[in-house]
Amino acid sequence: MTFLTHAPRRLFRALLTLVALLMIPTAAPAQGEYRVSRGDVLRIEVLEDETLNRSVLVAPSGQVTLPLAGQVSAAGRSLSAVQAEVRDLLAPNFSNPPTVFVSLESVRPREDPIEREPVTIGVFVLGEVASPGRLALEPGTTLLQAISAFGGFADFAATKRIQLRRRGPDGTERIYPINYQAIQEGRSPNGTVTLIDGDVILVPTRRLFE
Repeated sequence: MTFLTHAPRRLFRALLTLVALLMIPTAAPAQGEYRVSRGDVLRIEVLEDETLNRSVLVAPSGQVTLPLAGQVSAAGRSLSAVQAEVRDLLAPNFSNPPTVFVSLESVRPREDPIEREPVTIGVFVLGEVASPGRLALEPGTTLLQAISAFGGFADFAATKRIQLRRRGPDGTERIYPINYQAIQEGRSPNGTVTLIDGDVILVPTRRLFE
């Protein structure tokens, strides 16, 4: 009889405990797991050199610029990843790897989706082309689509020696050779290469017997 009397009370207490646990808010993710967005403001601190301490805005290109480190890719990456890259880029300037802290100072302001302008990437076209200059393209635009956007090549274009110049996360420029004739003949898949913000397409002048 005692068990039958107290069993409902025990069940009721267990249900109250379960409800209380469900109402506890889930902890926010650690700052190191946050993915940086364009428009965020990051706080950079270097213990070994306070002159490097500063707040930096993540540019539309997704990068931040720091003294001694140059341009660092930030958008889409975790704070810990950005912190590690800044430390590695600064390391050659110190006798020992510096102690670097990267934290989120403020997030980008929310925009009205109705008034927000479409997101584009900037690609620069130089050399023997119909319309040199800066192209504002949609993300995901391919090389062939970009060629169509700038109107094709001039009469003296060396279309077998086109260069796609792209700056990597470490700030080093890499040059990728593009053979437009091979793309036309189906011997090269480079026409489907997706362009990114800041890419430069350089079309040199054809040589005398080229």
